[in-house]
Amino acid sequence: MKNNFPMIVDDLGPLPEGWEERFHTDGRIFFIDHNSRITQWEDPRLNNPNIAGPAVPYSRDYKRKYEYLKAKLPKPANVSGKFELKVSRANILEDCYRIISAVTRVDILRTKLWVEFDGEEVLDYGGASRELFFLLSKEMFNPYYGLFEYSAVRDNYTLQINPNSGVCNEDHLSYFKFIGRVAGMAVYHGKLLDSFFIRPFYKMMLGKPISLKDMESVDSEYYNSLLWIMENDPADLDLRFSIDEDLFGQMQQRDLKPNGSEIPVTQENKMEYINLVIQWRFVSRVEPQMNAFLEGFGEVVPMHLIKLFDENELELLMCGIGKIDVKDWKQNTVYKGSYHANHIVIQWFWRMVMSFSNEMRARLLQFVTGTSRVPMNGFKELYGSNGPQLFTIEKWGTTDNLPRSHTCFNRLDLPPYDSYQELRDRLIKAIEGSETFGGVD
Repeated sequence: MKNNFPMIVDDLGPLPEGWEERFHTDGRIFFIDHNSRITQWEDPRLNNPNIAGPAVPYSRDYKRKYEYLKAKLPKPANVSGKFELKVSRANILEDCYRIISAVTRVDILRTKLWVEFDGEEVLDYGGASRELFFLLSKEMFNPYYGLFEYSAVRDNYTLQINPNSGVCNEDHLSYFKFIGRVAGMAVYHGKLLDSFFIRPFYKMMLGKPISLKDMESVDSEYYNSLLWIMENDPADLDLRFSIDEDLFGQMQQRDLKPNGSEIPVTQENKMEYINLVIQWRFVSRVEPQMNAFLEGFGEVVPMHLIKLFDENELELLMCGIGKIDVKDWKQNTVYKGSYHANHIVIQWFWRMVMSFSNEMRARLLQFVTGTSRVPMNGFKELYGSNGPQLFTIEKWGTTDNLPRSHTCFNRLDLPPYDSYQELRDRLIKAIEGSETFGGVD
């Protein structure tokens, strides 16, 4: 590596009183606490919960898109006043379902919201409305009701539509339309849903094709088997164009195409098979539910307006980002390939993360793990495809490579760049081009 030290880095604000920052002879940064006369590698600003660096400029300007969306949202026509929601906390799902589903003039859903909880005297200046969407999210997306389910056995924070929702609730399609209306109202009124969905859900909202890469962080078993088929000759597997589906403990065979159970998968037609499996896994099984959701959403927010965003940005628009604790993130990260906590590239990495805006931190987390969602109890509970899997940074490649991610392992492959600025520029470029550069080669 080149010895171009000391280097110019982001201004993270002043150190605590009595602290000094110095550079080691090899360029690494260390800190001296003159108060207690100790020296350490860790930046003491990690202990400041208010630390924030400048917002990172990136090509897909989310803020600009959001402002454009707000300007283009249709204003309520031929209605006046406000939309009153008088609900009880104990029965919030059924109360909201009854009130919102009964609205026939959808412009009413675009008027100012006025929320009142039974037995509580409160003036709704936004707080009660924000709380409504938070509480309603907890109910609408609760797997107990059978409309949504967790995307994997060990994943307790990323949701997908339950393909068997009709068995759990005979009125499931009217509920999905209602949930679509609620999601549209949240976007329209600048509120957030307190849930996160699998990446294919957002892609379906945008009308974008779903790829094999999208399956990696959702269903690792399917992903690995389809990846093997893609890279090898499947003739010896004796596969057919059909799939076995577990329906409440009973296995049922589903054809992926007419007479699929009679059509063998060969080297020549395997890509068709892979595409049909992906279509079945994410689209065809939940198409009625998704259509009902989109019908409700589109009544409030015209669908063409959200197509300004990509699937990562749509997640931010609908669900926001949790407050990401960089200290917790750093403490629950493991290193591979000769990287270690005090390696200069790793020091640069965390310095860069500290300088990021919360939005950009979330984009980095999306890039590596597949979602901006942090588990309830922090980074120590991150899961990968095979169970608990901490955030991992592995030394890989050369300085000519962009970083790449493996979402099923929560792993960032990070080349040993020669300078802080090079690392920063390359990582931001990889994040912005994650559809191209992410994942396993």
